[in-house]
Amino acid sequence: METFTLNDGVVIPSVGFGVFMIPVGDETYNAVRTALSLGYRHIDTAAAYFNEADVGRAIRDSGIPREEIFVTSKLWLQDYGYEPAKKGIETSLKNLGLGYIDLYLIHQPYGDVPGAWKAMEEAKKEGKIRSIGVSNMTLKIWNSFVPQFDAMPSVNQIECNPLYQQKEIRKLMAEHDVRLEAWYPLGHGDKALLENPVITALAEKYGKNPGQIILRFENQEGFIVLPKSTHEKRIKGNIDIFDFKLTDEEMKSMEALDTGKGHHNPDAPGVAEMLLANFKVHD
Repeated sequence: METFTLNDGVVIPSVGFGVFMIPVGDETYNAVRTALSLGYRHIDTAAAYFNEADVGRAIRDSGIPREEIFVTSKLWLQDYGYEPAKKGIETSLKNLGLGYIDLYLIHQPYGDVPGAWKAMEEAKKEGKIRSIGVSNMTLKIWNSFVPQFDAMPSVNQIECNPLYQQKEIRKLMAEHDVRLEAWYPLGHGDKALLENPVITALAEKYGKNPGQIILRFENQEGFIVLPKSTHEKRIKGNIDIFDFKLTDEEMKSMEALDTGKGHHNPDAPGVAEMLLANFKVHD
């Protein structure tokens, strides 16, 4: 597995296994066990996915040493603010049951983000978290919050794929060596992406499927990718992207696919209220 080094020196596997929207319980547990057996060493969960405990159980039961598995989780905005975030961090640690968390993120950037970030910085200094970052931050949101932080985020986990390449925020992130983590790296099954003739032609050339071409492009762009599946064949295929390399010309042809449009707009009015109304991690 190829790795990247974050701006705080922490090494992260370049491909992770996402568990968003996998049903809580045995389905998450079995999917994580399968992913680990196939070579994944990076699992991405969150408090608001409600499956931290299933992820932790799968990792403990895998027989793989804890230090060989990179675990990401995220603080839900219900627990933002300094004191609430301290409790939220402890809850994630307890749910996972793994001793520490490798990467912990601000999940949705609304409300008392600076207070939550302060608690995360302290948890990192205490060794409870190895690295900290943010998620869903646009340029506007970044400029509202990050200048208030003492420590620079290591990652910004955002929607990103060849049709939505996030070029504007990437320029700012590059100035601070902040790594992009891509959710929906395969466009959430978007046929306009998976059946794009540029991508299908490359798939035919390299003997790969379109998803593998997409993930390889993103890997060569320097993104950490978090594909999700519960099907063993797809789980296996999503990590089988390191035996070929796209040429500079092919990379440019992929870069030209950018439409600048995604599924989620964090800057839209009412997003924070909608999220709080639909996801509650506790009473």
